[in-house]
Amino acid sequence: MTESNKNNSTGYSNRFLLEILIALNACVAVVFQAYLTTGGLGNLFSYFTILTNLLIAICSSTIVLFPNSNLGIFFKKPTVLSAITLYIFIVALVYNTVLRGLFPLDGWNFFVDTLLHVIVPILFIVYWFVFVPKGTLQYKNGISWLLFPFAYLLYSLLRGELYGWYPYPFLNVITFGYQKVILNSCVLIAVFLLSGVALIWLDKKLGRS
Repeated sequence: MTESNKNNSTGYSNRFLLEILIALNACVAVVFQAYLTTGGLGNLFSYFTILTNLLIAICSSTIVLFPNSNLGIFFKKPTVLSAITLYIFIVALVYNTVLRGLFPLDGWNFFVDTLLHVIVPILFIVYWFVFVPKGTLQYKNGISWLLFPFAYLLYSLLRGELYGWYPYPFLNVITFGYQKVILNSCVLIAVFLLSGVALIWLDKKLGRS
């Protein structure tokens, strides 16, 4: 076996192991959080954190188990992996800078919280840096990546209007009113957009180097 083939084999093995690690952590985090949740699962799966970790669990599990299926090929696209990287980065950013400490956690709740907001984001971002091919993204991708968070915001506001429950304090219309919540939503979309642009810029820079 040539040195190049050895390197390729090692790289593939490392990538496969990391994909398994991400899949296991994301699946455990979502399932365990569902088990620990005392309220309705409808509320649980209305958190952007849970939806994004669930997306990562499905993505990584599909790549590991069915890499050559249509869904596996879809999830392996750099644009798709980069979009998911953006979403989990925002999950970690918003939680650890704005929401952490609002509710005291201990025991298994702290463990699962750490998986959802720290471990899975770090693992997936490392995966993007090391294994996702660079140099293929276009700045227009940053616009299409906004569809998921924008749809999520609309869903949260509509569901909140129906049930009087909002997943995050900054979306709580009962507390802040629509004017403040819409402003908060615009700020959040701007954060997604700017972070997406920064990710694409980094992709281009890494692609050239």
